Amino acid sequence: MEIVTAILIIGFAALAAAFCLLLIGLVYSEAMNSEIPPGVSNSRKLHAVHCGIVGTAVVGRILERLGLCSQVSFTRWCTCRFMGFRPPPPSGLRIKDLTFGGVPVRVYEPTATSAQKRRGMMYFHGGGWVMGSIDLYDEICWHIAKETDTTVLSVGYRLAPEHRFPAHLDDCEAATLHFLSVAEAEFGVDPARVVLGGDSAGGNLTAALSQRLVVKRDRNQPSPLALVLIYPALQMADFNLPSYQQNHAVPLLFRARTAFYYLQYLNGDMSVCEDVLAGRHVPADLKQHYKKWLDPANLPAQFRERCDPHPEVATDYDGEVYHIIKDGLQPEFSPLLAEDDVLRLMPPTFILTCEYDVLRDDGILFQKRLKDLGVEVTWINISDGFHGILSFFTKGKAYFSSGAKAMEHIVNYIKAL
Repeated sequence: MEIVTAILIIGFAALAAAFCLLLIGLVYSEAMNSEIPPGVSNSRKLHAVHCGIVGTAVVGRILERLGLCSQVSFTRWCTCRFMGFRPPPPSGLRIKDLTFGGVPVRVYEPTATSAQKRRGMMYFHGGGWVMGSIDLYDEICWHIAKETDTTVLSVGYRLAPEHRFPAHLDDCEAATLHFLSVAEAEFGVDPARVVLGGDSAGGNLTAALSQRLVVKRDRNQPSPLALVLIYPALQMADFNLPSYQQNHAVPLLFRARTAFYYLQYLNGDMSVCEDVLAGRHVPADLKQHYKKWLDPANLPAQFRERCDPHPEVATDYDGEVYHIIKDGLQPEFSPLLAEDDVLRLMPPTFILTCEYDVLRDDGILFQKRLKDLGVEVTWINISDGFHGILSFFTKGKAYFSSGAKAMEHIVNYIKAL
């Protein structure tokens, strides 16, 4: 009996060792596909963070193939456990969970008395419309609330793949309209001084919601005071802009992963991912229409360096692919593709981009369009930043100075409103 037990123990140990070696090999292989430019601050730290994310994704993929749980569910669980750790909130804030328009929100309300009605902010978190949560953005929101003396509302909108476009945007609208209706009476916030803001996918929702409110033009409803767009995702028409070429394998957002997130948000049809990346999803007439907005020549010269001036882009158009993704080219999904008569009605806008981010050029092209149309724009580019840097503005050993720099710019802009 003892021999059988010993054999079983050795067998399990061998299987565990084999699994660990397989996992290490897969993580190493995936991590080696990344390219971290020398200009990124704390490149070794970023590499370590990336390896942790890749490891989580690999384990999730294995568990999904074993039928134990989905990769998305496992990644969300791990992210909440490792990134969700946060210190106690600072004094001077009243934090409570509520439901606005059927949507969960967390309110961060300064307790100090104010001589006038306070400023408010709706914050829409990032995460590719698939990840992210109110809990993960706790520290970001309470920091903004505390440092700018603003009542901040973090919105827990529905996520893909369980919910698709426009569910996320509908939730953001419902929560915002509810807050505007009760801001003064229940929170002492001037409804005419409410900012809309968010990062990455949240930046997309911010821009799209602002446009939706403009189109509806409810004269009894105050317009947003300003928009705060933090490395926003703004269009799925062109995945071959210079920033996509230069930063295609820079963590924390790869070029191919960006298309994955867009498609998850849209309809979940991943069969067209390669066609979308190649540009086969946009008809020639639409490509010509978008060219005036998406032409790399519209970018400052320094952002066109480090890339092929004539990238290989598919010239063959696939009507079937277009039929699958055509809703992704409408302005509520791709706000950069809105017409001029809508964009010129946008409120003052703050746009933060990062040098080593595939989405950098979305933000730069959007700020140019707004400026050309007479909208007041403040644009900041973090020269050593990468996508997702705001999540590391204060994370102990995972702290990045570029994240703190980004947060400082955001805080200063909001305080000046």
